[in-house]
Amino acid sequence: SHKSSKREWKPLEDHSCTDVPWLLLFILFCIGMGFICGFSIATGAAARLLSGYDSYGNICGQKNVKVEGIVNSGLDLTHKKYVFFLDPCNIDLVHQKIKSIALCVSSCPRKELKTLADIQKFAETNGSTLCSYELQPSEYTTDPRAAKLCPKYPVPESAPIPFFHRCAPVNISCYAKFAEALITFVSDSSVLHRLISGVMTSKEIIMGLCLLSLVLSMILMVIIRYISRVLVWILTILVILGSLGGTGVLWWLYAKQRMSAGALETQIAKDNLQALLIYAIAATVFTVILFLIMLIMRKRVALTIALFHVAGKVFIHLPLLVFQPFWTFFVLILFWTYWITVLLFLGTTGKHPVPNEEGFVEFRMAGPLKYMWWYHAVGLIWISEFILACQQMTVAGAVVTYYFTREKRNLPFTPILGSVNRLVCYHLGTVAKGSFIITLVKIPRMVLMYIHTQLKGKENACARCMLKACICCLWCLEKCLTYLNQNAYTATAINSTNFCTSAKDAFVILVENALRVAAINTVGDFMLFLGKVLIVCSTGLAGVMLLNYQRDYTIWVLPLIIVCLFAFLVAHCFLSIYEMVVDVLFLCFAIDTKYNDGSPGREFYMDKVLMEFVENSKKSMKEAGRGGGAEGRELKPMVGADEE
Repeated sequence: SHKSSKREWKPLEDHSCTDVPWLLLFILFCIGMGFICGFSIATGAAARLLSGYDSYGNICGQKNVKVEGIVNSGLDLTHKKYVFFLDPCNIDLVHQKIKSIALCVSSCPRKELKTLADIQKFAETNGSTLCSYELQPSEYTTDPRAAKLCPKYPVPESAPIPFFHRCAPVNISCYAKFAEALITFVSDSSVLHRLISGVMTSKEIIMGLCLLSLVLSMILMVIIRYISRVLVWILTILVILGSLGGTGVLWWLYAKQRMSAGALETQIAKDNLQALLIYAIAATVFTVILFLIMLIMRKRVALTIALFHVAGKVFIHLPLLVFQPFWTFFVLILFWTYWITVLLFLGTTGKHPVPNEEGFVEFRMAGPLKYMWWYHAVGLIWISEFILACQQMTVAGAVVTYYFTREKRNLPFTPILGSVNRLVCYHLGTVAKGSFIITLVKIPRMVLMYIHTQLKGKENACARCMLKACICCLWCLEKCLTYLNQNAYTATAINSTNFCTSAKDAFVILVENALRVAAINTVGDFMLFLGKVLIVCSTGLAGVMLLNYQRDYTIWVLPLIIVCLFAFLVAHCFLSIYEMVVDVLFLCFAIDTKYNDGSPGREFYMDKVLMEFVENSKKSMKEAGRGGGAEGRELKPMVGADEE
């Protein structure tokens, strides 16, 4: 049984298809997504969305069929192509629609119309009637019904939205109420206006700074291998100084209060003193534990530095890895655009025009259509996760090829294209299964978060606490699963085994190297975090210096925030690839040290830097072995794995 549990790892020897049933399931799911899109277009939703419709159920720009029980329906509106709202600023945020009569008109009012006479003049000169269909232009100023059937004046200057044929007010201040509901601090529209104009005037600078953050990220990817050792030392010193300083200050405050407490014998002073003492003791304990952890971890930090060094080499051998985030992002944007378009179609789908209480037409979702929304929402999460998982699998495949090729000169021309090829030919099912597991955790978390936002201020503290705890647990589970998935994809790339076997194998290896995993994830992640901070700070600093020249006539808070957010996103995309590479290298390294010992026929695959690390740990193990130290036991599987 011992032999079967220790299944041999055969790097890149044979490729076989994995998890085919899951691939079929995923394809079926995608066909379902396509069906939803087709259905919503077939029911006329696309025409209604693009051409727009009025309050009587007529689609603008075409002949319409009469709706029973509705006046003004079934009109021929071939020449009236634009939707015009009588009161465009009356936005109902709860139901996300404009509470106003909508009409089809032949052209939008390009200048402000202040009175009914102006509206009448506009109708006579441009032939575009802005009042309801039953009023003739000559009756605008005489008919008593005009107050209800004509637009609320002054009619703001408006222009058609491109592609969507709706007249929208040119001046955004009309939506100040709408903006207020979204952003509470923009109470007067002038602030909003100034902020937007600030972004518009400095758009060249914003573009330049965004490019700068891209360049900085790429440079950091190349040089991080040289500065990783320095970064680790800086980090260690900072942590030591921070914890010592914090503890020192707390004890000093306690001593100071103790001295002056003789005069003030109030209850509050005593309570404060007590609290300070507790804080100081807690800080001391924390510092001591931190020091112990750092002592235990110091050997493993060496491995992190070595892995970072090798990851830097990987990027030099596989320069295309740097562009991985670009095409993932591109594919995601394409998919999200499609998803949102279909969502908008679904919003206007519904076979049946229903008269509402005011006598206007609404299109309601009938019966089973309601469930399409849910299907569509699940599709968003699963397919997005699938695209991200494809990126992980591609990176894993390329790095595994790099690691397990003994002669780096014999590397294929582009290991990345080879990896994509293997992914598409053999492992799409595994990726579909991995992403589905993440989706299963994500959906309940999203539902709980939705409930949490809906219940704000209504539920008691206990229920809120329970919800928060559940959300937190699901989030942690999601993070752990993502990490395990990443390693399962690596195992699949090495062995061509299916998802469950790969996950189990990878998990066994990770548990055997638990302390190292902890070191790599804490130290490594913090180094990458420092990298992100560095990029954001440099971009922000450049931004402050450049925008400072324009300070007289723009507000540069918003441009700066935009630039910093963009810089963080870019740094995050690039450095997450770096993190992936380090994780994959670690798993390869662990497998390498478990099954090879450097003897003839069992040579290591690893890089010289990692080899030095292994040699050093062997030396220290021998020394510790003489003293019978714990370190020797911890490192034993590395050397003695084959003699068991």
